[in-house]
Amino acid sequence: MKNTRLFLALGFLFLFISPVLQAQEKQFSVGLIGFYNLENLFDTINQPEVNDEEFTPQGANLYTAEVYLDKLGKLEEVLSQIGTDMSPDGLSVLGVAEIENASVLQDLAHQPRLKSRNYQYVHYNSPDERGIDVALMYNPKYFRVLSSSSLRVPLQNSDGTPRFTRDVLYVYGLYLGEPMHFFVNHWPSRRGGEEASAPGRALAAQVAKNVIDSIMKVNPDAKVVLMGDLNDDPVSPSVTKVLGATGNKDKVRRSGLYNPWVDYYKEGIGTLAYNDAWNLFDQIIVSEALLPKEQTGFFLQKALIFRREFMVQNSGRYKGYPKRTFDFSVYIGGYSDHFPTYLVLLKEKKK
Repeated sequence: MKNTRLFLALGFLFLFISPVLQAQEKQFSVGLIGFYNLENLFDTINQPEVNDEEFTPQGANLYTAEVYLDKLGKLEEVLSQIGTDMSPDGLSVLGVAEIENASVLQDLAHQPRLKSRNYQYVHYNSPDERGIDVALMYNPKYFRVLSSSSLRVPLQNSDGTPRFTRDVLYVYGLYLGEPMHFFVNHWPSRRGGEEASAPGRALAAQVAKNVIDSIMKVNPDAKVVLMGDLNDDPVSPSVTKVLGATGNKDKVRRSGLYNPWVDYYKEGIGTLAYNDAWNLFDQIIVSEALLPKEQTGFFLQKALIFRREFMVQNSGRYKGYPKRTFDFSVYIGGYSDHFPTYLVLLKEKKK
């Protein structure tokens, strides 16, 4: 009888305590930041100041309005799904590469499944020889731009003449009220060989690093996000030595950079494939201030590659690769030759 009364008493006590314990569980705001190389998102208009002749209806790629609209729809299909299992708003900030101009950004933002997000963008025309730029798209519900600039990468040819590539885009603003710095990159390619072309990527990395160092000198706890198609892997010298980014959280110094993609790469996981080998060029790197979980602001929870079966080539010589848009000059109706990457940021909600 005594045992029965004891169990009943404990049962009633649990009923009263359990809701209190549940009420003490932390709740978080979710922020999703992504990067996607859109693989030659051109419009169909021939612009004399841009090297875009192949991406016109009469050009080598037979790039008609139908092809352009289909390309937009394919990108919309991907972007409308990224991260929606964690936030119905999807990506709040998105860095993009291989876009021709602001017009294609506007067309992409107005696709039916993206229109409700009201994406705005920051874009500057780069002097790139291929006529492609980088940009930052953002949902104004989450991010407010305070300033931006386009950082020139002073490449030179062997004879000392300028060689034009993509600028580094720098955008500063408030992410749900919190100051945050974004750098969007598309470093010089490996054309001519990885080793021979490495100095160009090191130079682009240094352009971004110089500004980051200036920011950290003023505020060692600044929150910085560097993203892009780096045309280098997480273990390449441009990333490890020039940027000083490490994949070991315990070794990240104050004001240093953390690269969450090192383990992915070492496990053979990548974002693009070449000659049956995977590279992980599409990286999002963060400053040390985004690492501590016990803080009032946003912190990094995890880094993810968005890969779904419909985005993978299932036959032919590119079987298993990201399903690309073109096979040389033939439009094959894919998405991009890169998989997108994204970060999940969390911030504890105040009670």
